[in-house]
Amino acid sequence: MKRTYSLLSLSCLALFGSCSPDKAEKTPPNVIFILADDLGWMDLGCYGSSFYETPNLDQLAREGVRFTNAYAACPVSSPTRVSIQTGRYPGRVHVTDWIPGKYAYTKDLMQKICPVLPPDYNYNMPLEEVTIAEAMKEGGYKTIHVGKWHCCADSAYYPQDQGYDVNIGGCNMGSPRGDGYYFSPYNNPMLPDGPEGEYLTDRLGDECVKQIRENKDKPFFINMDFYQVHTPLMAKEEQIRYFQAKYDRMRLDTLKTFIEHPDYVDKQPFPAKLFKERIVQSNVVYAAMIASMDENIGKIIKELKDQGLYKNTIIMFMSDNGGLSTSEGSATSNLPLRGGKGHMYEGGIREPFIVYGPGVKGKGWVTDAVITSTDFYPTILEMTGLPAKPEQHLDGKSFASVLKGEEGFDRGSVFWHYPHYPNQGGRPSGAIRSGNYKLIEFYDNGEVELYDLSKDIGEKHDLAKEQPELANKLKVEFNQWCKDVNASMPTKNPAFHPSVD
Repeated sequence: MKRTYSLLSLSCLALFGSCSPDKAEKTPPNVIFILADDLGWMDLGCYGSSFYETPNLDQLAREGVRFTNAYAACPVSSPTRVSIQTGRYPGRVHVTDWIPGKYAYTKDLMQKICPVLPPDYNYNMPLEEVTIAEAMKEGGYKTIHVGKWHCCADSAYYPQDQGYDVNIGGCNMGSPRGDGYYFSPYNNPMLPDGPEGEYLTDRLGDECVKQIRENKDKPFFINMDFYQVHTPLMAKEEQIRYFQAKYDRMRLDTLKTFIEHPDYVDKQPFPAKLFKERIVQSNVVYAAMIASMDENIGKIIKELKDQGLYKNTIIMFMSDNGGLSTSEGSATSNLPLRGGKGHMYEGGIREPFIVYGPGVKGKGWVTDAVITSTDFYPTILEMTGLPAKPEQHLDGKSFASVLKGEEGFDRGSVFWHYPHYPNQGGRPSGAIRSGNYKLIEFYDNGEVELYDLSKDIGEKHDLAKEQPELANKLKVEFNQWCKDVNASMPTKNPAFHPSVD
């Protein structure tokens, strides 16, 4: 891991320290990057939810810009998180599944019944990667991580080993695993247990507020990663009661909650069971969890205002993958998007994304610019006036021009590579979005599907047979990208023998 800091860094620090409160316009902007876990595209009020309540995020959107075509680099957690930290596609870094992945627990079964077997991948984000934290630190920023990390399996790869001066709660845990899960005790090696009954989300919000207060006189970069709304679903009783009453008022019990996909069963690699997808947002505990996260984001914003830092702080809010809609309780609905976490359909990869702060022109506007999570690294560097590191974030493209209201941004094609079997019923697959068209290639049997997202956001009308030339063109481009990044592919399972009727 590189730990060298240039004379530029020292001069930046000297400059930052000389800025007085009445010269705030010369002070480099602070950055708070907020990442939710398993939050769906439709899970915020400003994105259309009528059941969940997110007043603070909705207000942030009214004061900044909201993206409708923002994507995570993977339909599951760890790869997306690595893409944010490195500015590189998961396929290039070879962290392509959540850590340690389903194969670690079901290897014997998968070797018997799956047509392809997943490739090996890195369980730790390599120390050789120059992370966004290292780049910000080199530029004179205090770097702080609060909350979930899940970019590693081993403790030698925690945030403090990847460029963060402060690490609060970041470890190898993909979800709360303490005796109290979302309530203390947390049994987290990087987060001391709180008093009995303390709620993890409140604790993380308080820790972020404390860091803002302690670092108010210097530029800071805070990577604020909530565990919300990952399972197990647990919330505070008073908020559960509130949403239960709302559930009753809205008569949500009268609506059909799930749709069934019997045609999908034959394509699943595991013993067949009816594939179901939630189509109504009605889970009261999930709603309460979202409310707690939003409440703590409000707490963070209030502290920025109290310290006179709000107008000079860039705030970005995103989710690491789509909402959980097809398994493990199916907590939310992503409609009109198809599928959810673990799927290559839009419900698994399209995310809510809001940006506020200096460098954002105007208030309350919406953009359909296509961006992905590899793009955050170069964008943050440009917005803070720090030099780009193109040799590092070579898969990212700055969208700072979009935030300025400029026309003509085109980041080019976006790619996904997920050669694994997820917990949620999806299949090993890859995808490319080029313009309005998206092609999905399934690695287990070579099938492709093609959709025009400008006309078919729900991916209901497969155009692969109607437009074979376009499908082949996108497949060729995708396959070339796989070669360019040296993506590890699944291999044919010699023990697999499809049943014959």
